[in-house]
Amino acid sequence: MCSTFPRCFPRRSCRSYRVNDLSAPFLACWSRFTTWRRMRTQSGSSTTGTSNSSPEQTLRAGGKWFKKFWRSPTAQTNNNGSSTTDGHPSPTEAEKPVVNPNFEECLEGQYLFEAAQLLIDREKHLFGEITEADAIKAHEEGVKKLAADQKALEKRIEQTVQQSLSLSSEEEWSALTSAVKAINLEEEQDQLWRQRCRTPPAWRPKKWKEHHDKVLHELVYSRLENPSSPTGDQVNLSSIQADIQSMGRQLKEDMQWVVEVVKNCYPPEMDICNFYARQYHQTFSARLRKIADFVLDDKDCSFLLRWVKEFYPGILEKPELASNINTEELGNLLPDELLKPLEEQYLSKQQSDLMIFIGRVLDEAKKEWDQGKEPTRDDGCYVSPVAYDVIQFINGIVTSAHITVRDPHKAQKITSNLTDFMQRYKEFHEDIIRQNKRHSKAFIKANLSCVKQFRDFLITESHLFPKNVRENCLRGLTEMKQSAHTYLLTPVHKILKPHYKKVGTSDWLKKNTFEKLLNSTEEELRELQGLTQSCHQELIGQLQQEMTVEYVRRLLKGEVKLKDKDRQLMAYMTVKENAERLHNLFARMGSKQDWLKEILTKMAEVLKLQDIPAIQMQIFSLGSAYPDLSEKHVSALLKLKTNLSKADRKIIKTTLSDTLKESRADPGTRTFFSKVEVR
Repeated sequence: MCSTFPRCFPRRSCRSYRVNDLSAPFLACWSRFTTWRRMRTQSGSSTTGTSNSSPEQTLRAGGKWFKKFWRSPTAQTNNNGSSTTDGHPSPTEAEKPVVNPNFEECLEGQYLFEAAQLLIDREKHLFGEITEADAIKAHEEGVKKLAADQKALEKRIEQTVQQSLSLSSEEEWSALTSAVKAINLEEEQDQLWRQRCRTPPAWRPKKWKEHHDKVLHELVYSRLENPSSPTGDQVNLSSIQADIQSMGRQLKEDMQWVVEVVKNCYPPEMDICNFYARQYHQTFSARLRKIADFVLDDKDCSFLLRWVKEFYPGILEKPELASNINTEELGNLLPDELLKPLEEQYLSKQQSDLMIFIGRVLDEAKKEWDQGKEPTRDDGCYVSPVAYDVIQFINGIVTSAHITVRDPHKAQKITSNLTDFMQRYKEFHEDIIRQNKRHSKAFIKANLSCVKQFRDFLITESHLFPKNVRENCLRGLTEMKQSAHTYLLTPVHKILKPHYKKVGTSDWLKKNTFEKLLNSTEEELRELQGLTQSCHQELIGQLQQEMTVEYVRRLLKGEVKLKDKDRQLMAYMTVKENAERLHNLFARMGSKQDWLKEILTKMAEVLKLQDIPAIQMQIFSLGSAYPDLSEKHVSALLKLKTNLSKADRKIIKTTLSDTLKESRADPGTRTFFSKVEVR
């Protein structure tokens, strides 16, 4: 031990000193040393048990020396390391008295573990075998004095434990550590007395561990009853909200203090972090239950529910707490019978708010329509804020509710009335079409952009909606898109109708006839500008498909008769060229409907071929690609080739039947011919 002594100490014996050996500087060094030794051995010191060692030995074993000595300013140290007093050599080691702290001094110095050990030693001495009659009186006095000291120690330990959440110095931290050791020591002594056959002292069992738990329970209750959290940001909160927030903040601060500071004063087996967590959880839960029993307004209900389901779990999920607390054992703050009504009230309020907010968005759009204003343009495209604003409200409110109730299916209740909004939006859309004002087309183009945004949102964020609501909304949006396309394209078809009539006639085989159709189409496509890119692409794709349908319908009417191979070859070249030029026009405008060109090309091949098996193979190819091709369509196409006999046409149609049945079983194939009416 002497090798570890600080240099300021004389190298003689470090176990005891005479009183007069110690000078003032020496006492200062001694004080620092005892503090150093106490901190160095404190973490390794554990409950001493029930040994029969003396109080002095016990104190030394625990690394605790009480610093109380008489000072002598004349104490000096000579050059060879020996100590002198008033110029005379010190007495021998055996003559030096050891100064040990008594119970009162230990209590005053907050050495509660050592104080407890002293009392246990006295208890062992007093409650041993008493054989002499003259010792009985002294025994009774000793017991009375010991009982008083026991009460004094218990009171001091209780005071120390009560300060657990407000430790402000190393001395207080050390005192709590010592108090915890004393409690465990007394628990062991209680257990030893239970195993003895003799009558225990009146104060046994002490049950200090049980009392410790009770003190902490009352401490937690008082801190949540009178939280010390600042109230500066509670100005806009109701009394209930302010109460909940103050308790929640106090809980958070105290639990952080427990895992950062208090935890270090307790041995791991006491699991103090989980003990505090249970106390705070139970106390906070009891307070919130009382609040939940009241009829709360919507704001208070929402605030309470967010603390129960969102904020409080968020506190426990913080890494510094989660690593020290078993959160699963804590359970819910509120039972289901109180939680369910709160959730229903909260979700109903969120649903009502959502419908009000998105209703206002639609009302604003209607107001602009009524005032005759055109929608704003963005990069030359008509746009409307309806979809963006509505999507923001839905996404924000439902996502927030999902976090609060922690159940995506419950949160979907908020959007259960969205079908009503979509119905109102659809009626507004149809009213714009019906009135057909000068700015109707601009509004419809803006609405098409909204329809696209809504569709994408319903598909990509499907978890925000009940399945039936999502399907109904998508169905309504599809109808809106189709009615918008019809409204915008009907005038185009009306202008192109005179050119359609010449398709499939004798004049049709003349190149300039289809040239006029293409020129008029290109002029009308310019009138369809003002749509966003994706909406414009869909619209002209729809126009391209409708024009192709009309082309095939006119061709299959059979007004032109292809009596011989030459005229059939001419028709083949005309259809193929028309298909190519029509495709090029729409591709230049942004359409991606390349498959429509293939239909006309395959039909042209049928007109050119003369060999029956070759015609069968081409019909087979056409029917495989488009299973909605019917025998009526095939008959009308074959009738254009007037040099085919009725028997040949029957053979071709008969061999086609099985192919059409197999193709119809494939759900991935396209449909086209079902739109072509054939008489």
